[in-house]
Amino acid sequence: MTMTDTCCSIHPYFQVQPGQLPAFRRLCERFIEKTRPEPGCLYYGFSVAGDVVHCREGYVDAAALLRHVENVAALIEEALQISAIARLEVHGPAAELEKLRGPLANLSVEFYTFECGFRR
Repeated sequence: MTMTDTCCSIHPYFQVQPGQLPAFRRLCERFIEKTRPEPGCLYYGFSVAGDVVHCREGYVDAAALLRHVENVAALIEEALQISAIARLEVHGPAAELEKLRGPLANLSVEFYTFECGFRR
């Protein structure tokens, strides 16, 4: 049986301003609280390398990813008061990425098309 994988992931890298990492970490907890109840979220968490914070997150499809972006919009605005987006990637199958290009057009997104692999 073949499964069509519609999973989309978004990878923002936040360059945190000097001295603001403790405040950003508190924001991470709020992001997690806000995201936890989203039914379309497959995984969500933060990784830190120096003063760069990466949000590792995946969604069942493009629609779930867009619902998430809307859900955390106010928190993103708060985060951007003490950081800047250093890089923003979106990964997923071509058909799902097409659903994201228009809604995310105002951002500097690098789109990566899923070509091969598997998901359990």
